[in-house]
Amino acid sequence: MTPPTEGSARRARLLPIVGWTLRLLPIAVIVVVIAIGFLTPPEVHIGPLLAVAPALAGLTRGSARTPVWTGIAAAAAMLLLSTTGETKGDGEPFVTLLSILLVTMTSWAGVQVRRRQDRKLEDVRSVAEAAQHVLLSPVARRIGPVRVGVRYRAAAAEARIGGDLYEVILTPFGVRAVVGDVRGKGLGAVQTAAAVLGAFREAAYEEPTLPGVVRRIAASMSRRLEENLEEFVTLVLVGFTPQADMHQGQMQVVNCGHPAPMLLRTARAEMLEPSTPIPPLGIVDPDLFDIPVLTVPVRPGDRVLLYTDGIVEARDSHGAFYPLFDRAPDSTPGVEETLDRLEADVERHVGRPLEDDAAMLLILYAPTLGGIYDTGPAARADVRNA
Repeated sequence: MTPPTEGSARRARLLPIVGWTLRLLPIAVIVVVIAIGFLTPPEVHIGPLLAVAPALAGLTRGSARTPVWTGIAAAAAMLLLSTTGETKGDGEPFVTLLSILLVTMTSWAGVQVRRRQDRKLEDVRSVAEAAQHVLLSPVARRIGPVRVGVRYRAAAAEARIGGDLYEVILTPFGVRAVVGDVRGKGLGAVQTAAAVLGAFREAAYEEPTLPGVVRRIAASMSRRLEENLEEFVTLVLVGFTPQADMHQGQMQVVNCGHPAPMLLRTARAEMLEPSTPIPPLGIVDPDLFDIPVLTVPVRPGDRVLLYTDGIVEARDSHGAFYPLFDRAPDSTPGVEETLDRLEADVERHVGRPLEDDAAMLLILYAPTLGGIYDTGPAARADVRNA
């Protein structure tokens, strides 16, 4: 589960304050109307404002009885003003009481409808979360010689699921990871993402090379996209091959039209661009050309950041893209700490909910030493607490 960012935590702190303000506002309106009624002559028609109180009560997230009790209180206030001679006796009290009654009934009905819709939305969220756990199953913090962290946010915030995909698995050929982005949003994108992930999970165990995995995914996609030739998928595959030398590893990268991953080493970043760019899957059959493989040596403590275009295309209020290459490097060796920082930084940069699906996958190369994933004292403590 993605931990809350600074902005979301701040909103979470403000929600109780806003909730209590809305609950007290109807009572405050009644008290103010009574006070003004006693302080002004009867010619001042202040009583009709009491109908505002039950209307405001319908805006709260409380029980459906709240507008009813507020309406009763407003009616009692109107009777108080009437019996003390603070209103005109030309029928105004009766009209005001009728207005309070109608507004109360309308507010009560509105609360009932909203509560019913909230229950339906909660059911949809539960189904979406279950679907997300099936499609994007939780990634273990440690897989083979690497430590892993993930951040994911769907553009359809209520659905909590979108067209971005990721997976990290341990295979006979080493640890393999994929991050991809399906063109489009909605149910069609989710179905295509499911097909790609299913093909990757199967091919990664059986194909000895990353190009072989790509071709298997492309073959599965060609069957899935026969009905929709406009969809395609950008993805990047990363593989950490088994090494006898724990102090020097090897990483392979295959990129199919996806934003290039970054190698974070100490406080600098390096773009892992392929020697020859190849198109996304679903546009050209990869059997028609050679798929280049970029081989990169890695050392303990090296981090690899894979991400989707929802991160690098996130714009601020002036239309400037998020400068991930400049913001990603830091001296923090941890996985979760780096992802927390980047997620909060993207949110500050945009200043509003993201308009596209966004995912980040950070992999830390931490080979085993004596059975422990070791990158220093912090990593060893993390292993003991796991």
